[in-house]
Amino acid sequence: MGQTLYLDCFAGISGDMVTGCLLDLGADREKLEKALQSLGLEGYQVKISRVKKAGLDVCDFAVLLDGEHENHDHDMEYLHGGLASHSHEENHFSSHSHGHEENHHAIYNHSHESGGRDAHHTHAHRGLSEINEIICRAEISSRARDTALRIFRVLAKAEAEAHGVPENEVHFHEVGAVDSIIDIVAAAVCLDDLDVTEVIVPYLCEGSGMVRCQHGVMPVPVPAVTNIIKNCSLPIRPIGEEGEFVTPTGAAIAAAVRTKDRLPQQYQVLSTGMGAGKRNYARSSILRGMLLKEQESVQTEGDGQVWKLESNIDDSTGEALGFTAELLMENGAADVYYTPIFMKKNRPSYLLAVICAGDKIPLLEKIIFENTTTIGVRRFPVQRNVLSRQVKECETTYGKVSVKICTFPDGTKRVYPEYESIRKICREQNAVYWEVWQRVTEECRIFFA
Repeated sequence: MGQTLYLDCFAGISGDMVTGCLLDLGADREKLEKALQSLGLEGYQVKISRVKKAGLDVCDFAVLLDGEHENHDHDMEYLHGGLASHSHEENHFSSHSHGHEENHHAIYNHSHESGGRDAHHTHAHRGLSEINEIICRAEISSRARDTALRIFRVLAKAEAEAHGVPENEVHFHEVGAVDSIIDIVAAAVCLDDLDVTEVIVPYLCEGSGMVRCQHGVMPVPVPAVTNIIKNCSLPIRPIGEEGEFVTPTGAAIAAAVRTKDRLPQQYQVLSTGMGAGKRNYARSSILRGMLLKEQESVQTEGDGQVWKLESNIDDSTGEALGFTAELLMENGAADVYYTPIFMKKNRPSYLLAVICAGDKIPLLEKIIFENTTTIGVRRFPVQRNVLSRQVKECETTYGKVSVKICTFPDGTKRVYPEYESIRKICREQNAVYWEVWQRVTEECRIFFA
């Protein structure tokens, strides 16, 4: 069973921030170094160190290009033709960088060999097909390889749309730069090393304004980021601060590895990590990651008291009654149902019954009065006995399915696939409900036996 990673992109996301965060979470540095060396790229160094951001101790992952020992926001190389006015002293990796040289943990070199490709040439003209070949030759796991290739596909598609060219003809700094390749492969290797199989990214925080880049002045989010969030349905949350917080590579990583868009209702934090960005804004440039363990929502009410609301209704329309039931469920009712009855003068009518907790009574009664024609609601407490139940996930022939497991007093368990999971499978795979339900039920019973 793999691990679940939550990426808290409160200050945006970039490629180097992701890798720094994953290293801080415990990804193996030696394994990462060997993986990057196997790429066969030249003309760069990788530096991993501890730096201070807003007084917090965070991990800084930096790619230094030979002859250009200045941070270029890694994946944003093509944007930096005119950003000199935005650079900061702490963006330079000199011996006094951040005032934390004593915390320098790792640095390894990849110098040019005779006959090697010119660094500037490779930096400017490497395309997607060549990058795919580089990644496929690397000594990394198949899972890390697939992740890296998937990230590059997301990025290349977005850049191709922005520049109006086919994906296989994209040749520009964003996809071809050495530092972008390093950032993406490093993130993929670290995710694999941590055995991350689920990634939660609710949204990306982004700034506003304009940035000057090689192609001119662009609005924030830049076109590549806009295309990524559009193509991958990745939500953006404006933070009311000028500046670029989300880079194309950061957005591509988030979009490619994201499997969930919300945190579980209950979870335990196993570890936290923070990766440093290179830009200085009022909002600290930090990406926080957490490895989580979802806590099963076990309900063990046993003997307990709930309330029952009742009302006889003889002159509301079916539409009004249906809408009322929806509102009641949305606002905290445990159950809502109608029973056909006969009232005075032999009028066919309905008995509305609502099961709820005591603190929900005022709101639910208000909904009943406002949306039906009734002029009275009865209420009385009732006792109930509820079996212990859990909601878990089960891997089936059709994919992951949510399952409810009820436990009887003697320990016997009963397994029920959740309706929404079965419904989703039937919709997506054009399958017959009863066949899916039977097969999934049998597989889940065996799985949880």
